[in-house]
Amino acid sequence: MSNDKEKQNIRSRLNTHILPFIGDMKIAILTTIDILPLLQRLSNAGKHEMSRRVKQIVSQVFRYGILTGHCNTDPTYALRGFISAPKPGHFASLTKSADVAQLLRSIDAYPHPIVRYAMQFSALVFLRPGEVRHLEWAEIESGEIRIPEKKMKMDRPHIVPLATQTIELLQKTQQLTGHGKYVFPSNRAPKGDRPMSENTVLVALRSMGYTNEQMTAHGFRHMASTLLNENGFNRDWIERQLAHVEGNSVRAAYNYAEYLPERRKMMQWFADYLDELRGILKG
Repeated sequence: MSNDKEKQNIRSRLNTHILPFIGDMKIAILTTIDILPLLQRLSNAGKHEMSRRVKQIVSQVFRYGILTGHCNTDPTYALRGFISAPKPGHFASLTKSADVAQLLRSIDAYPHPIVRYAMQFSALVFLRPGEVRHLEWAEIESGEIRIPEKKMKMDRPHIVPLATQTIELLQKTQQLTGHGKYVFPSNRAPKGDRPMSENTVLVALRSMGYTNEQMTAHGFRHMASTLLNENGFNRDWIERQLAHVEGNSVRAAYNYAEYLPERRKMMQWFADYLDELRGILKG
């Protein structure tokens, strides 16, 4: 391809896929979370190669900015491995005990506390990423989370019994975010009145070195389901805790509290098991 043709292609991609979204922002304040939607927009449309090329262009701009003193880092570095063609209906996750142990240790070492707590919480409670991000302090009481049906994917209220470790984690989180509405607010909402961005956990996983084919924010649910099934827990307990709806709609309307005593014991066992994988053995 001629240099003129390549320059034309780069200019076209800049004008179409980059500048309309971040062109008015100063390069020095742009972060990975600002860049990720550019790539997701293309990947979600099946344009994986274009997503890769856009990331390459953005990276080149940042590297030039570093050389000329306009910025200090290239935020696209944390997105390495992000671009791939996902399998339909598949959410990548880690399920082997050694891999899960390393993931937990990596999360525990993540430098940003609210994001770290959000990932630790996700591993403990089996909620969908959107349910974690939109969780409100008002929905937590007496060792349980009670999420109203309007916020659940299947339009059913949901109860999450909390393990001792989860309660302790929420107590630490409350010291940072308890003044606001959301348990895990956006870092751009100091009053805590906006939930964490849907890209935040994904960016954190990428920065820890996990690719799109290894682990996703949704993958915490599959991880929990696999480990619990492998350890012999009743499948109905697991499915109820994942808030999967019964095929029988009449039964589903009344069973959101079903197996609650059993689920409470299961959730405590799982929290203890994760601690064991970390190497933090409980006496």
